Amino acid sequence: MNFIKSILLVTLIGIFSLSSCKKKDDKIKNEMTDNIQSGSWRVTNFIDSGNDETNNFSGFNFTFNSSGQVTAINGSTIHTGTWSISDSNSNDDSMDDLHFNLTNNFEDLNDDWDINSQSENKIELIDVSGGNGGTDYLTFEKN
Repeated sequence: MNFIKSILLVTLIGIFSLSSCKKKDDKIKNEMTDNIQSGSWRVTNFIDSGNDETNNFSGFNFTFNSSGQVTAINGSTIHTGTWSISDSNSNDDSMDDLHFNLTNNFEDLNDDWDINSQSENKIELIDVSGGNGGTDYLTFEKN
């Protein structure tokens, strides 16, 4: 009988820990969604496989709205696209589960970025390419 109780206890602990990890992912996802939709953002760092290409985004202000549309404006130049945050549903509590998905006219930014860190004023993203093995870094900072 003690063996059965032990199995039940281990099962309950596993179920509780899985649900708490999911809740943590949801909390981070909700915080980031609220942050990115608040105000406009600029690219302060973009490293494409070791090459600093930050200047390609100089002067552009990005806005991310609640319907999933992203707009980048620099004077009369306007780029539009979509954004979302998805959860890979892994059963741990790391931000590696969450992906910042971006599709717009800036081809280099189109990807499902891993979220390296995020705060109210700064979002750091990373992507390791499956093709050439290069690593890309993208940082948005609030204006």
